[in-house]
Amino acid sequence: MKTKQLALGAVLTALALGLSYMERFLPLELLVPLPGVKLGLANVVTLAALYTAGGRTAAAVLVLRCLLGAAFGGGVTALAFSLTGGLLALGAMTAARHLPGLSVYGVSVLGAAAHNAGQILAAMAVLRSVYVAAYLPFLLVVAAATGLLTGAAAAGTLRALSAARSIPLYRKQNHLGGIQP
Repeated sequence: MKTKQLALGAVLTALALGLSYMERFLPLELLVPLPGVKLGLANVVTLAALYTAGGRTAAAVLVLRCLLGAAFGGGVTALAFSLTGGLLALGAMTAARHLPGLSVYGVSVLGAAAHNAGQILAAMAVLRSVYVAAYLPFLLVVAAATGLLTGAAAAGTLRALSAARSIPLYRKQNHLGGIQP
């Protein structure tokens, strides 16, 4: 079982890292003229990990993605921003997931808002200025939209995973002629 969990974590980390890297090439600033705004595609993987594998796996995927992203070109400042935002978002999503009546969409929006709040906290620490906090209301408006989009992607992913689990992916003929799952 440990090997399966390790393999799942590695696949999810690679997927999150790939989505995070790919997102750099999306010209979102053409639609939203605010510096640093991103869709948060890697959050789809974090949400899927949280709902399917649990908080520990989601945290491991998040931290490894942030560390590898910084190592592959983000640098120490990017690491501070992504870890602060990501860990705050994961904490909010973990808590929100257990609220009655809140779907993955709501959990995603809260995660996006917490991520932006975490990035503002990191910016305040790096720049040593509280004035950066004036940028937060603008980011929270964008977080509602991006959180809904990543929530929709996560909901679709979770539906597909649920359907895939109910269908045996691999069947083989046993020596007696019957089919084994």
